[in-house]
Amino acid sequence: MTNTEFELGGVCHLALVCQDMERTVDFYTNVLGMKLSMTLSLPGGGQHFFFDMGGGQFIAFFWFADAAPHAPGIAAPAAIPGIGREIASAHGSMNHVSFKIPLDKFDEYKAKLEAKGVQTGPMLNHDKSERGISLEDSDSTFVKSIYFFDPDGILLEFAAWTRELREDDVAHAPRTADGGLGAPVGAAAK
Repeated sequence: MTNTEFELGGVCHLALVCQDMERTVDFYTNVLGMKLSMTLSLPGGGQHFFFDMGGGQFIAFFWFADAAPHAPGIAAPAAIPGIGREIASAHGSMNHVSFKIPLDKFDEYKAKLEAKGVQTGPMLNHDKSERGISLEDSDSTFVKSIYFFDPDGILLEFAAWTRELREDDVAHAPRTADGGLGAPVGAAAK
């Protein structure tokens, strides 16, 4: 067990907000193949639907009649990583949802998404290079991924681990609110 305080079993669910629940159901069931597992009606006409991501984990969506509009570049990334350069989003926002996939299914799943009309970015190798990602595989690559948007502009990722994470993978001091460096953590603290 890696958590000494709480026995956590991973993500129970992520709760996001959609503009059109019917379109969301179509995308997550027909494009991504998830099972719609629970639908709830909320006071005021709202809805809350749950989709099974696998492994006992769910992604859930709210629909609210009076929700504010999508705000790319503020509340969510404005571009697909590898296509555009704007992955930043505001403090407190949800940047993206990453779905774990088998490494040997990577090319197949990218082709399936594209066959269903979903624009994907290039395969990215997350590594210890200066940018943190590259188009080329290297000894420091730890996960491969592709990114794409759902119909509401929520950034999604299919990610495949390429190796186990090690203690020396924690080597950077965290930034403070003013951009300075905080106390070193992990291997950097030694």
